[in-house]
Amino acid sequence: MTKIDIVSGFLGAGKTTLIKKLLNEALQDEKVVLIENEFGEIGIDGDFLKDTAVAIKEINAGCICCSLQGDFEAALQQVIETYEPQRIIIEPSGVGKLSDVIKAVKTVEKATINALCTIVDAKKCKIYARNFQEFFNDQIASAQCIIMSKTQQISEEKLQEAYQIIKNINPQARIVTTSWDNLTARTILTVMEQNVDLFLDEPECQCGCHHDHEHKHEHECCHHDHEHEHEHECCHHDHEHEHEHECCHHGHHHADEVFTSIGFETIRKYTKEELHTILEQLDDNILRAKGIVNGEDGWLFFDYVSHDIDIRTGQPNYTGLISVIGSHINKQQIKELFKL
Repeated sequence: MTKIDIVSGFLGAGKTTLIKKLLNEALQDEKVVLIENEFGEIGIDGDFLKDTAVAIKEINAGCICCSLQGDFEAALQQVIETYEPQRIIIEPSGVGKLSDVIKAVKTVEKATINALCTIVDAKKCKIYARNFQEFFNDQIASAQCIIMSKTQQISEEKLQEAYQIIKNINPQARIVTTSWDNLTARTILTVMEQNVDLFLDEPECQCGCHHDHEHKHEHECCHHDHEHEHEHECCHHDHEHEHEHECCHHGHHHADEVFTSIGFETIRKYTKEELHTILEQLDDNILRAKGIVNGEDGWLFFDYVSHDIDIRTGQPNYTGLISVIGSHINKQQIKELFKL
């Protein structure tokens, strides 16, 4: 029986980074296949992971939980028959609903769901829970393990606020708040794999309402709060000014009804400074941009998540790739910005 780990998370949360850590530090001796479902025309993360000794199957141009569900189930069955892996790691699109991915995986023969994990960007948790509730909250509500990323970049007060938002959506989940740099991949994997059976038949909840559940066992690297937790309403509100997106406080949407993705191939060279200036000019409608481009002194990987920018050197690629995801994207404006 093939074990299946689903590692979900909203756009730019750090799914690929965590998967790479697991592959390199904890799963070297296992026969693993990674299935990536990127929302968009161009896949980037497969190139980021290509130096790992793992078979990678990319599914682009749609969400597992949207138009690709039937294709995905067939592809998953084919992977099991072709590779006979011990473990399959599925990285759904950042705008996919984890509950729908679980439904698709449950129908596959000779496979068992081993871990249901969601990565949550601690810095963006508050605004995503407010503006993209239908997708973001579903990913949290459907997971048995929540791994918070970028916790070392925020204050203890902000961390507690993000933790409480997650706890209100899914009070029974294990929540890892320790910085990944301070945890071994084996420790993370241990938390990911615990008590998954309790979550496979949970009543669905996408609105963030509070449910009572039985006491769960504690784990040393998880964050636990013994203070009284108030019942929470379906929306998280605050008095700070935050950009409002028109989508999905409520309702049932497919990701491709709410989000837009555009991708480009390019042979153009960029300096690191030029790339940083371009990314700084992206407007609030752009939630995620990533790519691999040729630089003046080698190839550059870039990540952009709602005004957070990371640019680093990487291995050469067959050509430059740029992917941009958001709502109400002006494609021509993006092309002009990247000088394409």
